[in-house]
Amino acid sequence: MKTVTLDVRAPDEAMVDFVRAWKSGKTARSARISFATPEVLWKVLTSKRWELLKALRGAGPLSIREAARRVDCDVKAVHSDVTALLNAGVLDRVEDGRIVFPFDAVKVEFLLEAA
Repeated sequence: MKTVTLDVRAPDEAMVDFVRAWKSGKTARSARISFATPEVLWKVLTSKRWELLKALRGAGPLSIREAARRVDCDVKAVHSDVTALLNAGVLDRVEDGRIVFPFDAVKVEFLLEAA
């Protein structure tokens, strides 16, 4: 199963992992997309976008119109959500312009600590 981990890490922590992978030539075992704060994560991963990801899981490449049909929303709203998810690196666009969620599962990971 291909899983992506969405996590909250300071940009310098994410950069350390990037540099380590770059120098070693070894990629991480699973995909990871990092956000600087929980607020940024939740701004990108709204409840509507979460529903969209659930509908796209394992579906292969789809048009935005088909994605909108699967989540029973208007195309314009889904287009806006798709754009945000593309910009965050959560979705990919294939050569013919369709979108794809290239993962079977999503893991969300962050730590809320006492001040």
